[in-house]
Amino acid sequence: MKLYRFTLRAAALATTLALAACAGSTMMDRGAYVADTRYHAQSVDSRIRFLVMHYTELDEADSLKVLTTEAVSAHYLVPDNPRIENGKPVVWQLVPESQRAWHAGASEWQGTTELNAASIGIENVNLGPRDTASGRVWQQWPPAQVDAIIRLSKDIVARYGIPPTRVVGHSDIAPQRKTDPGPLFPWKQLYDAGVGAWPDDATVQADLAGRAPDAPAEVQALQFKLARYGYDVATDGVLDERTRRVISAFQMHFRPSDYSGTPDAQTDAIAQALLDKYMSAQPGEAGSTR
Repeated sequence: MKLYRFTLRAAALATTLALAACAGSTMMDRGAYVADTRYHAQSVDSRIRFLVMHYTELDEADSLKVLTTEAVSAHYLVPDNPRIENGKPVVWQLVPESQRAWHAGASEWQGTTELNAASIGIENVNLGPRDTASGRVWQQWPPAQVDAIIRLSKDIVARYGIPPTRVVGHSDIAPQRKTDPGPLFPWKQLYDAGVGAWPDDATVQADLAGRAPDAPAEVQALQFKLARYGYDVATDGVLDERTRRVISAFQMHFRPSDYSGTPDAQTDAIAQALLDKYMSAQPGEAGSTR
């Protein structure tokens, strides 16, 4: 009898193995049930559709403490002086990419709200602005840190297919509340490395059409351009404080030499150049990656 039971168990095991072999690796035993994964739907995309940049306003030790013990988090923290292992900079990963991090808060970009659910957040160790007797001073971004940010961002953008216009700063998605990553953040260096958007100088000059860069721009026209690019901004032609904050956030990203929030011709031309470059084929959409 014992031999008979052993033979039955062996036969059952052989049958199970044979079925698994026939199905390849599609049968996933998840404890309470088995999932057959041999068929794959075509109508899918990634949950991750945006990459959001921040600064911490704290040093590395305090940044780690806050991001791991308080009600705020990010997927990655890039030190201002990353240590090197095997010739590569080391960054802190604090939240798995498959999980939501609490880094964006109340936010909106290109019609998507609450970007925590659809983004990767990168916090960067940087003290941000300091008000001094001679005015506001922003901390510089060390080359080693910029290199680490570029390496990390390129990997994320490539893996998730994030379009250039969806690589943004916290100030872009929450301009009424935030100024990070600030006017010195190396957006142009990221663009040159293949991450994010940037206007072509020749197109900006063409869009200026002979206007002086500091000439006044028509407020409603600029509002429409910024809204189409992705900002949460009214399109009523009123230059109120909320609109100024949006314009300032845009300037901080693409024209950091002057981010006063004044609607001037150069700002208008930069906005149009970005639309021409990234959204001309499909108006209102994010454009394709380059």
